[in-house]
Amino acid sequence: MSVTLKDTKYIAELSRLNFSEPELNKMTDDLNEILTYMGKLNELDTSKVEPLSHPVEITDAFRDDIPVESVSTKDGLSNSPSKDENFFSVPKVIAQ
Repeated sequence: MSVTLKDTKYIAELSRLNFSEPELNKMTDDLNEILTYMGKLNELDTSKVEPLSHPVEITDAFRDDIPVESVSTKDGLSNSPSKDENFFSVPKVIAQ
């Protein structure tokens, strides 16, 4: 399968991209090179290769999720310059 100039123009139109004629010709050549490379990859024997869910095999990269005591509302608001009961009080920044 190869990409023609007409195909490249159609793809550019779908992508809402504008290219000059030289750019379209280069893009057509580039797309054909990509397809040639993919054809070479299709020649590889992958029958003994297990499918991957992720290209990098990392097992449990995160720490265990252990619940711990959190900061109380009183302690969390203790250094606040302005508070309203159990909430931080901040100046209004959006005008109506």
